[in-house]
Amino acid sequence: MNRLNRIALITGGLLAAVCIAFSPAAYAKTIKVGAAINLTGPASTWGQYHAKGQQDYFRYVNEAKGGVKGNRIEMLTVDTAYKAPEAVAAVRKFAMQDKVDMIATWSAAEGMQAKPLIQRFRIPAINYSTAWEILQPPVGYMYLPFGSYKLDCSAVLEYIKAVHKGPGKPKVGLLTYNNPYGRSIHNPTLEYAKKMNIEIVTIEEFPPQTVDLTTEMLRLKQKGAQYVFLQMLPAAIISTLKSADRIGYNPVFIGTWTSTDPDFFKNGKGLIRDRVKMQFAGGLPSDNLPGMKVMQELWKRYKTVSSFDTAYWEGVVVGMIMERAFLRAQEKYGKITPETINKAMETFRNEDFGGLVPSVTYTKDDHGASFKGRIVQIHEDGTFSALTNFFVPGKDKIKILK
Repeated sequence: MNRLNRIALITGGLLAAVCIAFSPAAYAKTIKVGAAINLTGPASTWGQYHAKGQQDYFRYVNEAKGGVKGNRIEMLTVDTAYKAPEAVAAVRKFAMQDKVDMIATWSAAEGMQAKPLIQRFRIPAINYSTAWEILQPPVGYMYLPFGSYKLDCSAVLEYIKAVHKGPGKPKVGLLTYNNPYGRSIHNPTLEYAKKMNIEIVTIEEFPPQTVDLTTEMLRLKQKGAQYVFLQMLPAAIISTLKSADRIGYNPVFIGTWTSTDPDFFKNGKGLIRDRVKMQFAGGLPSDNLPGMKVMQELWKRYKTVSSFDTAYWEGVVVGMIMERAFLRAQEKYGKITPETINKAMETFRNEDFGGLVPSVTYTKDDHGASFKGRIVQIHEDGTFSALTNFFVPGKDKIKILK
């Protein structure tokens, strides 16, 4: 073999080694995330945009960041159709067949019923519904992305107390679904109302499929509710507003953070009329925060949405928290597995996500993420504006901005 041939052979070998070293298949683990989300059942618009936001963020991590330390994320999505048994079946499939590293569950009922299975297989899961009941002991492996519905209850009541001009105590009525999601605000609201000297005049429940809420509106009006606290998804809020107009009832409507989705603004024209407020533990475009620039980059790249949407926002937030968990697992333990992910998450201390969501803290005994929120105004044009500062109910002073 002459000298030129030897050089060519050596060079070719080096190039081949370089190609192998930098080939994703050669060094990168595929991080599998199972997502059991409502895509076709009642209120499925929320689930659809949750899935899209989470998927878009993982795609962004893979394409723009080269994955998580070179490890690519794969999201396996199963439609639960808003049925808890379907969610349990999906979690079992994720654990036994797909061997996923982490799971996203969706509704309050789905999260609670899937919890024993998640704990049995020891796979960390973030639940999209922030029902506080999900974190009742034993808390292991179940996480929320931000403050539970207890945050909504206390923040809404503090806002009502701050803006009420009397005479007498503020009179509040609750209007909720008759399922675990809807009922999640009942007891915390009743308990906090006593501390705040607020009168809860009635609790009205209805099935998620209900399209006419005139009867419930009449009861609220007859009970003298000046404020109606809503725990329902956007389509039902539109029905609420229609029914209120039908009987000439004009209380202050305040919802939890689940109050809007893209369809809400399309179907609510002429009804919203800037008369609905909500608790929202997140950044808004008007805040001009670093995290919002990431959101805007996703809009530009993938065109799933063209402006701020709360359902898509939560999908991105869940994706961000998962990515950070994978990163910390790799940094701290040298590998990304369900067990190292869970251990890494329990070391989170004020993890910053660019203001898109309050800083996240998880400990071994507390997987609630944060307890900070604010009240925002929902505008009919699809925008939002802050009505208060961010505050921790019961600890910080609420400031009325508008």
